[in-house]
Amino acid sequence: MSASGDAGAAAGSGPATGELPEYAERVLAVAELIPAGRVMTYGDVAEWLRDEGQPEGHPAKGGGGRREGGPRQVGRVMALYGGAVPWWRVVRSDGVLLPGHELRALAHYRDEGTPLREAARSAEGHIPRLDMRRARWDGT
Repeated sequence: MSASGDAGAAAGSGPATGELPEYAERVLAVAELIPAGRVMTYGDVAEWLRDEGQPEGHPAKGGGGRREGGPRQVGRVMALYGGAVPWWRVVRSDGVLLPGHELRALAHYRDEGTPLREAARSAEGHIPRLDMRRARWDGT
């Protein structure tokens, strides 16, 4: 999700077209697969979607299948439409909580037992980060 927050996620809606773009549906489907207490980065979701449909053990040619998006596009989808899925499970790779929504996300992480790293004393607001080494889910 972008720095603009999960405005769509917070409101639970996006553009009023009534129908999601196919790429958005695919991103949201991956977000729904992430188990409680685990996270995937925007890049992880983009890679998952690039590799989707590849026979097991056969890497995608040219670095992936469809070329619809990377981490930024995944973040855009989550910002616009993420309210319908566990948006707090799709995160930045550095483990920093979503700016503007840290406390809401932190409540979800604590409820689910998501591994966290204590904030440094110098950290603004003393908000912990995700422990990416332990919290990251690889889809298996």
